[in-house]
Amino acid sequence: MSDASATMNFRRRDAADKLRGRTRYTIDRYLPGMLHAAILRAGVPSGRIARLDITKAARMPGVRAVVTAADAPGMIGIGIADHPLFARDVIRYDGEPIAAIAADTLMQAHAALAAIDVEIEPLPVVLTMADALAPDAPLVHPDWRNYEVLLEGGVRGGNIAWEATVVRGDVDAAFARSDVEIIDSSFRVGRQNHVAFEPRAVVASYEDGRFHIETSTQVPWTIRNATARLLGVPASRVRVTVPPVGGGFGLKFDLAIEPFAALLARASGRPVRLVNSREEEMLTCLFRENAEIRIRSAVTRDGEIVGREAVVLMDCGAYGGEQIFLTTMTAHTLGGNYSLGAVRLVSRAVYTNTAPNGAFRACNGVYNTFALERHTDEVAARIGMDPLAFRRRNVLGDGDLGATGQVFEGDVLGPMLDRMDTMRDAAATPPGCDDGRLYGRATVVGTWFVFVGPSAATVNMNADGTATLVTSGVEIGSGSMMQALPQIVAGTLGLSPHDVIVRAADTDAAGYDVGVGGGRTTVSLGAASLSAAHEVRTKLLKVASEMIEAAAEDLVMRSGRIEIAGAPGSGRLISEVAARAQAQIGPISGTGAFTGAGMPAMPGCVAGHFIDAIDIPVFAVHDCEVAVDTETGHVEVLSYRVVQDVGRALNPRAIHGQIQGGVVQGLGYALHEEVTIGSNGRVRQNGFETYRVPLALDVVPVEINLYEGAPSIGPLGTKGAGEVPILNVAAAVACAVANAIGKPILELPLTPPRVLELLLDQRPTLSLPHIAEAWTNNLLRPHKTDGSN
Repeated sequence: MSDASATMNFRRRDAADKLRGRTRYTIDRYLPGMLHAAILRAGVPSGRIARLDITKAARMPGVRAVVTAADAPGMIGIGIADHPLFARDVIRYDGEPIAAIAADTLMQAHAALAAIDVEIEPLPVVLTMADALAPDAPLVHPDWRNYEVLLEGGVRGGNIAWEATVVRGDVDAAFARSDVEIIDSSFRVGRQNHVAFEPRAVVASYEDGRFHIETSTQVPWTIRNATARLLGVPASRVRVTVPPVGGGFGLKFDLAIEPFAALLARASGRPVRLVNSREEEMLTCLFRENAEIRIRSAVTRDGEIVGREAVVLMDCGAYGGEQIFLTTMTAHTLGGNYSLGAVRLVSRAVYTNTAPNGAFRACNGVYNTFALERHTDEVAARIGMDPLAFRRRNVLGDGDLGATGQVFEGDVLGPMLDRMDTMRDAAATPPGCDDGRLYGRATVVGTWFVFVGPSAATVNMNADGTATLVTSGVEIGSGSMMQALPQIVAGTLGLSPHDVIVRAADTDAAGYDVGVGGGRTTVSLGAASLSAAHEVRTKLLKVASEMIEAAAEDLVMRSGRIEIAGAPGSGRLISEVAARAQAQIGPISGTGAFTGAGMPAMPGCVAGHFIDAIDIPVFAVHDCEVAVDTETGHVEVLSYRVVQDVGRALNPRAIHGQIQGGVVQGLGYALHEEVTIGSNGRVRQNGFETYRVPLALDVVPVEINLYEGAPSIGPLGTKGAGEVPILNVAAAVACAVANAIGKPILELPLTPPRVLELLLDQRPTLSLPHIAEAWTNNLLRPHKTDGSN
């Protein structure tokens, strides 16, 4: 492996076309004879479909197909198959699909939607988790017992879709000790919209008994398998290809609108294009979920955390979806960062009559890190210890146990805190706040992980000396497919990264892959690509050894040549060797596969988890300085610093870009972006005019230090670098603001009105009685599983 090829600031090959507007995304795809589709969505959050008549709509001008629940018999989900494609008898959220139409023009499709005769009888509604968990609350899914369970181990009941737990050690004894302070904190966060520039879009066709779906997605194999399940066909009859994707952030890490287009294509015999409007994206986005978090810690006066328990309520909306999986994350976020004694953690996904929620960059971790770091500051204040000193005393180190009992390797967070000290000391004196604003600063830590999962890759050596990489990976903006993977293959084969062609994802051509997300692309696909490239290398060196008359072990591959080690200029061009091999023995190719080792948890420690322990932990330290205007409540971020654990940085410039972007996205979550739901169950923020994202003037340059050398099973020692940058931002901002104003920060986002209320002591005390009831005598009170809550 050539270090020069494997570690370099390699420019993105797709950048020029994207900047010039030449890239063709799914939304830009048009096929001959293509129809345009639209979806009829419910206008109430809860109701029973009394009548649905599509007769008139089917006769409208230009209409070629109409489909409803009768055309999609399957149910999908993660952990639980609770989600139909269309509402069948019951409406469970405002915006739920009822029918879909394909017509010659989009205008005709919408006109036909208006002609559908639908009558909905209102049903009782639960819009908040407090409503859903109240005694005798109406059930969002009265028939929850009848759903197929896809993963055993999770506790379910009533409006609790899933519960995952961690219990390690004697928690009751830890809290009963006479030498501890008990600190109890509660927090609440709202939803966040991904606001990907390209909305969810699909073009589907049906030929020779097979579906071809071109879609803007992060998970082509999930689309393939879930579409087949919903439509009741073998998965092999669904082919998924992915054009360039205009942003994902987790929004496109699940099935979306693809099955509607597939059904309409089959029914009409024509290609069908379906694109969500911006309003549909805003109203039915798989938001980062709103959540409520309670943390209790038992801490000695000298700062040892002898016990911790926490409960996290996650609003999954009307269907379990990804929230079922995300209940697992609590163990690795609230249970991360610090060395703990006894631990008891419970994470519950709660059904409500609202739009389903889903994955969003560092899902679950962003708000749990906010809650944990704010709680940490409260702990330090209670025992009279400096917050940084408390963190240094307790951050995870080599040999420490995680919440689920896994043993961490390497001392990483301590040295990273030292790096941050050096960065702060070297910085210019921060601007003074002599204008009447309040100044605050905070340093916080965070623990995330790379979601590994299975991946496959094939490398084909071309006779002209280039290589083609075939995977199911998708470029969503992180640069991994355009930078890291070509570098890995090129470094193995002695090529320039420019000579590695990356094939667009196609489930007919590439092997199974979990999908692009969770920081896994460079790690999982990179490892599979490295393995495939090594197979090609071995084959080429064998052919070259005969041509050069030298032993294969004496040869090196570099700069497009295969040469005798120590004799630059000797040997042959790789293109010559590849051409000879192709003529003599056939095309040269290699295949590779990778999946995580599957780190075990302590036996009997976890229940309902999809990942018991983590293969690749990733750590981050953030430092933030803020000024708060006492008259307006406006928070200005004065400086921002990041030390990020990257394992090994293959392309430092690319990682810097991800960190800058992740911090800005995190500032939006911390300060600006707020989603509210009206009494009618509808999201009030339906466009860019009402949903406030960070603007150019909100962006602050980020000072970045990449921490290399931490243990990793990733190829060449790499770790995922695209997801973790957002992890600590809300925590850093909230802790800095709390230090500035001298008031506890318990909710996000910190919009000017909310901050002003805190300054004026007008903010009501955070009251979460339904989460407070999770404890009785320091024990988590189990919910009922008899159909009630």
